[in-house]
Amino acid sequence: MKILPKPSFTASQALGAVLLTGYVLMLAFNLPGHLSYDSLAQLREGRFEVRETWGPVVYAWILGAFDEVVPGTGLYVAASGFLLTGSLLSFRSLRRHVSWPSVALAVLMVLSPILLIYQGIVWKDVLFANLAIAGFACLAQAVRVWDGPRRPWLALAGAMLAFAVAAQTRQNGLIVIVFAALVLAWTARLRGWRSSLVWGLGGLVATLALSSLMAVLAAPPQAGPDKGAARGIRIIAHYDIAGSVAAKPTLPLDHIRAADPEAERTIRYRATALYTPERVDYMGRDPEIGRLWKLSDATVFQQWRDIVLEHPDAYLKHRWAVFLQVFATPKIDSCLPVYVGVAGPEPLIASLNLIQTVEPQDQALYNYATWFLDTPVFSHVFYALIALVVAGVLVWRGEATDLVIAAMLLSALAFTASFAVISLACDYRYLYFLDVAALSGLLYLALEPPYGRFRRRLR
Repeated sequence: MKILPKPSFTASQALGAVLLTGYVLMLAFNLPGHLSYDSLAQLREGRFEVRETWGPVVYAWILGAFDEVVPGTGLYVAASGFLLTGSLLSFRSLRRHVSWPSVALAVLMVLSPILLIYQGIVWKDVLFANLAIAGFACLAQAVRVWDGPRRPWLALAGAMLAFAVAAQTRQNGLIVIVFAALVLAWTARLRGWRSSLVWGLGGLVATLALSSLMAVLAAPPQAGPDKGAARGIRIIAHYDIAGSVAAKPTLPLDHIRAADPEAERTIRYRATALYTPERVDYMGRDPEIGRLWKLSDATVFQQWRDIVLEHPDAYLKHRWAVFLQVFATPKIDSCLPVYVGVAGPEPLIASLNLIQTVEPQDQALYNYATWFLDTPVFSHVFYALIALVVAGVLVWRGEATDLVIAAMLLSALAFTASFAVISLACDYRYLYFLDVAALSGLLYLALEPPYGRFRRRLR
């Protein structure tokens, strides 16, 4: 019998070529990166080692570190993008075979604005997504050789580092660490419950400790205590109180009335008039509503707690409306679905020696993205369905690395669900992790689809 020669160009090689080509295209089209006000403000904090916003201090430090090597954000964009590209490339070693359909899927992925454009935007949400994917990719490599002669310490260290930074990049990023710890506990279970507990709980505590240490070390010397998280919680409280009153106008505000009757009137007549479930910004920019900051934390939080516990109907109606805006984005044009160029206050831009501009190439990218705005490409609901289905298939197949990728998808869904409680605006970028995780999980499944198992089950 004649033996056919092996193909000179395998699906695995083709997949690698597609992913690397996509990475190069992303850099060519986007460098040195697109910067909004948030990007500029945190770049300034990192460059000059100051604290002027309540954004993540570690993210500002990262921007500053790359800026010190090569001024600007070009090197940062290249490094952030390679976190994702490298993670996707590493998936090939997790499976015995690589299918040609996965190559076709990769082509669609790298041409999607979700990767082609978003990876070039200097936003913490993009870095968080890339770090989370990289963390699970490292964890999958560790689990793949878990029963080998030596512990995969390098892969575990990579996962720990990625998750620790991710948790400091987005406030609710702690969720991914919890799911990673569950994976470790499950992987170590065959050696007894003590081993499972040590690996799961130990991994959780060690990663949280490293993450906290990073925040301390990244803080500028003269910054003082970081009040960003406390301020963010206070803004959520203001938004929830106003939103609950808008949902139920008769809702009592006893604590606020007792402390400042004028503040109560401001909420009932001014805040509710400006309230919208799309975003808190309209309220935040109004000087009259600014008087709410004169109320003590105790007064605001007592009122907030009473609304949640004693008037859950009003609170849940408000929160559901807010969550629908960020998850379903019914008016996506109002939710900043894509961003290109460099724009912000002129003094801020000048302090960074940058120019406020939207180049013709940037405009072309924006026009390209608009082709997809009302399609599943820009639909978190669509990606959530993909994540659910792929996670279900992977859990059903049940191989060790399958469970890691399933945990990644479930962590993305849990991360998304957390916005039901904390969301303040419908900006599309907030749930970017869900989109990228769903695409990454789908690519992993497409590498070696379980066709044979499905057929055997159907017999």
